[in-house]
Amino acid sequence: MGKVHLYIGKETKFITKLFKGSSVKVTYTTNNSVGKDLVPKPTHAQTNNEFEKSGVYQLTCPDCDMRYIGQTGRHFRVSFQEHFRNFKYGNNKSTFAMHLLENKHSIGHIENIFKVLFITNKGHLMDTIEKFYIYKKLKTVIKSTTKTPLNQT
Repeated sequence: MGKVHLYIGKETKFITKLFKGSSVKVTYTTNNSVGKDLVPKPTHAQTNNEFEKSGVYQLTCPDCDMRYIGQTGRHFRVSFQEHFRNFKYGNNKSTFAMHLLENKHSIGHIENIFKVLFITNKGHLMDTIEKFYIYKKLKTVIKSTTKTPLNQT
């Protein structure tokens, strides 16, 4: 019986080449878990435990609804505190804080402006999920700004 591995990219191809010409046969499998995981989470109230995990998150400006999507391998609460400190002290290390400062907007409480989009550990999956949510947001913005021609009768 052979060992089944999940395909993850270039690394998997490299490992497969190592076994080429040997008696070991490498096979791959998927259960489409990424597709299932990319379904948006329900907008239920977040528990404090959620902020003690890592992954992909969204910050929303309380004054203009501008959204920032980011990722962290540390706890979400730590990332929020960094954005908050950058806002408080006028540091330009945070794009979100710079938006607030440049537009004279306020910063809200973590429960009001911070949304956990996807919980995962640091790595390739987190990078992919972050890119997916950024793409999804850009696609929504483009659709909402594109004017459709009026039907002429």
